[in-house]
Amino acid sequence: MIKDEMKVFSGTAHPALAQSITEYLGIPLGKCEITQFSNENTFVRILENVRERDTFVVQPMSSPVNSHIIELLIMIDALKRASAGRITAVVPYYAYGRSDKKDQPRVPITARLIADLLTVAGANRVLTVDLHKQQIQGFFNIPVDELTALYLLSDYIKKRVTNNLVVVAADFGITKQARDVAERLGVPLAIMEKRRIGNIDKTEILNVIGDVVGKTAIIVDDEIDTAGSLVGVVTTMIEQGAKEVYACATHALLSGSAIQRIMKSPVKEVVVTDTYPISSQKRIDKITVLPIAPLLGEAIRRIHTGQSVGALFE
Repeated sequence: MIKDEMKVFSGTAHPALAQSITEYLGIPLGKCEITQFSNENTFVRILENVRERDTFVVQPMSSPVNSHIIELLIMIDALKRASAGRITAVVPYYAYGRSDKKDQPRVPITARLIADLLTVAGANRVLTVDLHKQQIQGFFNIPVDELTALYLLSDYIKKRVTNNLVVVAADFGITKQARDVAERLGVPLAIMEKRRIGNIDKTEILNVIGDVVGKTAIIVDDEIDTAGSLVGVVTTMIEQGAKEVYACATHALLSGSAIQRIMKSPVKEVVVTDTYPISSQKRIDKITVLPIAPLLGEAIRRIHTGQSVGALFE
């Protein structure tokens, strides 16, 4: 492999993010042609030499999710057949993360299926950010570097709000990450106990573990989809006596009526990153979007040069 030259390519899911990453690295964005025929078949052609090069493909699994997944697989296959030295799939947002186990009879484990597809396509490595469940790393037989944006989010909050804080884990699944944020801020932790209702996108809040009375609550979660769950937690915080409420999440899908829900809710500010493309119409005053490109760019640089990625968070 030619060690001194890397190539970063972008799918159609989030070209602005890929461009920001290459600007951070000080290299041009790799040239490729991506088209879709009238029969919805995707065609990819790499337009420059990648033989023995260290290559990276930036493609979050954003809407339309299935099309972008197939496009990523085809790009990886094209690079493999062009004799790329190493192919790293840079997937800032990993879809199907909730399908990580068989919690009902006769259902798939789709997160594992996606991992298998990436590997079979020819990816040698995966770089991602805040998986829905950390055990998804174990679905891969290739190295997985999972970055976290929670320190980026918490550092922003630390500059915005300083007095009488409490970090609130949006559910039990995010408790470990929320505890890390609480320790970084030097404040106590509270936990929301809730359960998902069937296969519909709805949750029920059961209990609040911890004291939030008179405090500024900082809700921590990995993603905001329709914002129904988020608004429920915000409302519960106010009802439990919190003075004001902020929310942090790495991935802002903002599907359906999410923006309308956030606008009407008593949340003071929602802080997210741009791992997932956020249109200008969704960038309302209550939503602050922090750039993830410097974190991804530095991780790519370290992977390319053989340095520790984990040292970024030490």
